[in-house]
Amino acid sequence: MKREDIETLRGKAKGVYVIAPTPFHADGRIDESSIDRMTDFFLGAGVTGMTVLGQLGEAPKMAHDESVGIVKRVIARAKVPIVVGVSAPGFAAMRALTQDVMALGASGVMIAPPNTLRTDDSIVQYYRQASEAIGDDVPFVIQDYPLTFSVQMTPAVIRRIATETKSCWFLKHEDWPGLEKISQLRAWDKEGAMPRLPILIGNNALFLDFEMERGADGANTGYCFPDMLVDVVRLSKEGKRDEAHALFDAHLPLIRYEQQPGPGLAVRKYVMMRRGIIASDTLRKPAASLSPAARAEVDYLLSRLARHDARAKV
Repeated sequence: MKREDIETLRGKAKGVYVIAPTPFHADGRIDESSIDRMTDFFLGAGVTGMTVLGQLGEAPKMAHDESVGIVKRVIARAKVPIVVGVSAPGFAAMRALTQDVMALGASGVMIAPPNTLRTDDSIVQYYRQASEAIGDDVPFVIQDYPLTFSVQMTPAVIRRIATETKSCWFLKHEDWPGLEKISQLRAWDKEGAMPRLPILIGNNALFLDFEMERGADGANTGYCFPDMLVDVVRLSKEGKRDEAHALFDAHLPLIRYEQQPGPGLAVRKYVMMRRGIIASDTLRKPAASLSPAARAEVDYLLSRLARHDARAKV
């Protein structure tokens, strides 16, 4: 696949870049049939891109060849931009995975900061060195998720990374609270004080309704109803504020439940299994499964959601 220039890719960073979980069989083997079915579902739901091997794709539990195999399979079916999570403790592993997935046709990679970074200069230097390590022609995504990575990126730091590294593709914004950060970055865009950096939001879309209104370009997260995320982004862009908020509000109890640290991914996989998107809700060990009480609570939330959104009738 011909590599697109960074400006073309920035123009495509909008809508919903869904974070794909990794489906497994009950014994922990990768479920390739479910990968195919899940990919087809995402495309049918109207996603504009996909991220594989992200924070909730269980990437650290995969061998290198497994990771490459997953990316190859997704790219073979999905003719949308594919982002691959390549975060690693050192640049050698990051470079090796980046080279392999870019050769397969990935559009770019996502890089999270290590939790050892404590100053603005060290954060900017890290992304500069990471870009040099993987190749300064490889588009990369900044993952700004201080709740998980304990690295605080100010708007000024993000502006520096976007300005000083030519291959910065888009910002995955997961700060909380983070609405003012979006407003500041958009103000600098408007003033011409930084290159326009697309902003796709994560953090399980907890604030998607207002983040879109602050200037986000879409979502880069993996809630178990990505088709709802597509609808909310579309309605927001069409100026149908009340409709966007009403749909979002109906899903908010389940979004909140799925966002729990620890069992959140298990909830996501359970609902996706109930929806017929994947065959099993298995997480690769080490991992904990949902208790019977937790499953009953999710079922209750789905039954309540189904009163407002027929897609929850599973």
